[in-house]
Amino acid sequence: MTDAVFYCFEQAEQYFCRTFERPVVTFRRSGKNAGTAFLQQNRVNFHPMLFKENADAFLSDVIPHEVSHLLVWTLFGMVQPHGKEWQSVMRTVFNCSPDTTHQFDVKRVTRTFRYVCECDSYELSTRRHNNIKRGAKYKCKKCNALLRVF
Repeated sequence: MTDAVFYCFEQAEQYFCRTFERPVVTFRRSGKNAGTAFLQQNRVNFHPMLFKENADAFLSDVIPHEVSHLLVWTLFGMVQPHGKEWQSVMRTVFNCSPDTTHQFDVKRVTRTFRYVCECDSYELSTRRHNNIKRGAKYKCKKCNALLRVF
């Protein structure tokens, strides 16, 4: 996959007639995110399990998506994450549709925790579950009761 990232950079260099510093490429689970660009670190991270299950879509969409974030940061600085600059790079450099989210099945890669209130039950993410363990309170929007672990 690192080769695909670097290939995207080669495409961008040809398009912009300039060189770009290659990023660090990491492979770590990241919740539901297929990929994440860390702009100031010049790093991209890809979800290894989602890649394994969706390799073609990663090569055609996810990798250009994240590389576009790094390129836009280098070229324009701080702008809207999926703004006109990013959309332009996606379209013109990579000939990709500037979609902001993926449609991968994430059931197998995300863990949820069941919480209940007075009227319903909810599946909360690991992040929200950990927030509750650290003292955060979440209320049901229908009955206004505090959510509690099932």
